[in-house]
Amino acid sequence: MKVSDFERMMAIGLSRRAILKTGASLGAVAASGSMLGPIGSAFAQDASLRTQILQVPGVGKGSPTDADWQKVGEMCLEATKKSVKQGEFAGVELSFMGLNNQNLHNVLFRGFLKPWEDYTGAKITWIDLAQADYNPRLQQAIATGTVDFDLLEMGAPFEGDVCGKGLASEMPDWVKTQIDMDDYVDYLKAPVGTWDGKTYRVSVDGDCHNFNYRTDYFTDADLAKAWKDEGHEGDWAVPRTWQKVQEVTKFLKGKKIGGTDAIGYLDSPKAWGGFGFYFLGSRATAYAKHPDDKAWLFDTDTMKPRINNPAWVRAIQDVIDALPSEAGDQLNADPGTAAFQQFLAGTGSMVSWWGDVGAAARTSDTSVIGDSIGFDILPGSDDVYNSKTGTWDKLASGPNFAPNMAYLGWGVYVMARVDSDEKKKKAAWSAAAHLGGKDLALWTAAYPSGFQCYRKSQFDIKEWVTAGYDEAFISSYLASQSNSYNHPNAAIEPRIPGIFQYYSVAEDELAKVFAGQASAQEGADAIAAAWEKVTDQLGREKQIALYKASLGA
Repeated sequence: MKVSDFERMMAIGLSRRAILKTGASLGAVAASGSMLGPIGSAFAQDASLRTQILQVPGVGKGSPTDADWQKVGEMCLEATKKSVKQGEFAGVELSFMGLNNQNLHNVLFRGFLKPWEDYTGAKITWIDLAQADYNPRLQQAIATGTVDFDLLEMGAPFEGDVCGKGLASEMPDWVKTQIDMDDYVDYLKAPVGTWDGKTYRVSVDGDCHNFNYRTDYFTDADLAKAWKDEGHEGDWAVPRTWQKVQEVTKFLKGKKIGGTDAIGYLDSPKAWGGFGFYFLGSRATAYAKHPDDKAWLFDTDTMKPRINNPAWVRAIQDVIDALPSEAGDQLNADPGTAAFQQFLAGTGSMVSWWGDVGAAARTSDTSVIGDSIGFDILPGSDDVYNSKTGTWDKLASGPNFAPNMAYLGWGVYVMARVDSDEKKKKAAWSAAAHLGGKDLALWTAAYPSGFQCYRKSQFDIKEWVTAGYDEAFISSYLASQSNSYNHPNAAIEPRIPGIFQYYSVAEDELAKVFAGQASAQEGADAIAAAWEKVTDQLGREKQIALYKASLGA
């Protein structure tokens, strides 16, 4: 990367700012339904190093720089030194392909790996991709057999495309020991990261969409009075169902808060290289993921798409109905815009996203809502569609919740092309293991990095408070993730070949729907027809078998 390019990315990236106190309302949120408990007490042996790295640069002390990333990388290098001699990889050159979104991902990896390069003697060149360019670039390499990278930042949904085609290198046992895979949260353990019983992935992230909301909106007396005066059912409060999200979004149209326009939920209608489909998915899971059925995207026995069933059509219609009440140009907002340019900048009261929103809310100079943000699992639904009976069910337990385990987190994969050179293979796996270390993981979760918690040891609230985080804020934030990961009706993403072919074609058709060129049902039917073609191209019987395996069905 050219210095000028790096400096430009630094200029537009998220930076840190002082951690602010949260209101008492967050404490109530954190206390309700949390599955966190006293987790983390078993990790006291690492406390000294972990405490030290969390002080780089220190909560409230400004934005981490490349020098800080390098310092953290160096402090976490001891595990490498146990298996690699100084200068052992001299002459080895590796290429690494990954993202550069929001000045994160690859940009931080550079700093973390610089001390690793200095110690081992290896050199790394970088292939940086924007989110929207990632899937096309990876699929091109797969389709043409021109894998031109040795290490790959990749999500588990692509494992069918990459590991299933023999393009990845199997993880050596020494790497498993170094990265302590037993520390992974349960939903990221095997079969995630594996294919045909072989392990390929070093996790650096765990993914779920959570619900981010403005606490100042839902404690505003004027809005509460208007809500009651207009005859809405229930108190003015944070919505717990998508039905209420819709009602609140429409209610806020034309209202004011703090002298500015009040806006409800923020959708992300603009295509984002297949990744935008996750945001429709987070609206749909509560409607489509029945507690008695592991499937929600396809029928398990036939791979018949469910995207055009009443549950998904309702979710699509929700977006259509909500857009007129959202921000003026919401139709052209992709997920990055909705999160970083709108919600964190003060526009909108609710957004679903990965953990990045919470990680940046109080540690970025571009965020103006750090003292008024709360977190929860995704909203539920008053009823849930039963694909087996073709009816809407109201559960005796109340609303149906189904957190979206969107993308299953980023990992680092070593490509099979290094296997013929033992020195290069060891170097590649050593670099991957360094990035996937347990202590480094704590730092990446505590500071904006593009990654959220994926290890049990990251949920020790005392560590975060010692680092300078407000206990109510961090309890709420971590609970939204832990309660999603551990939810009994979580919507687990299938690791099947072609998953982003399905998602990308869906985005194409949804763009037509949101632009008013097709109805929700027409768009959903078009997606279903396109998905059937993808399945037939990939081999229906093979896809059925892999889909069942991914769901544990």
